Amino acid sequence: MLDLTGRRVLIFGGGDVGARKAAYFEHETEVTVISRSFSPDLEGLAVQRQEADLSSLTDEALRGILQGAFLAVAATQDPVINNRIGKLCAEMGVLFNNAAGEPGDVIIPSIVRGSNYLVAISTRGKSPAVSRYLREKLEAEYADLDRMIDLQEEVRSMLKKTEPVQEERSRILWKILSDDEIWEALASDYSRARGLAIKRYLHA
Repeated sequence: MLDLTGRRVLIFGGGDVGARKAAYFEHETEVTVISRSFSPDLEGLAVQRQEADLSSLTDEALRGILQGAFLAVAATQDPVINNRIGKLCAEMGVLFNNAAGEPGDVIIPSIVRGSNYLVAISTRGKSPAVSRYLREKLEAEYADLDRMIDLQEEVRSMLKKTEPVQEERSRILWKILSDDEIWEALASDYSRARGLAIKRYLHA
């Protein structure tokens, strides 16, 4: 996990794969997609577009595009073009992810993202299907995780004022996490879940 604030990310290839990669990074930093054509999936994304025929660009032209980039993603369907971009990235010290071809030095994981959390899942490129399966399971089974994190933060602040022993604070917070009824309440009524947590574990 890297803080990409203020750093340039380049996506080479504007097809479906390139659009997915662009969507992955658009919330993190400035993203530019370089391609001769662009997928409709790029519509609405906060990314810049640079039209270019990658197959006809010289190494010098590619170096010019890569200048100042922090991370480059090769997302074309042609492994030869992708590998060529990767070689230039290695020469220039630009981090590189390859969607098709020789592996780069960056793996882009499948992610589960909430307001309060980010979970990254990777099989080191061996099975994207497993990564997706785990992501969908987490999204389905922990749909209310953001609310639980809010509740944990609120209760933790209360406990710091009333419970001096760290081990006891941790035990209470873990009990709340393990309480199925509190999880069920979080799905529809945060106030009720909060009340249950306080009644059962803070006023016991």
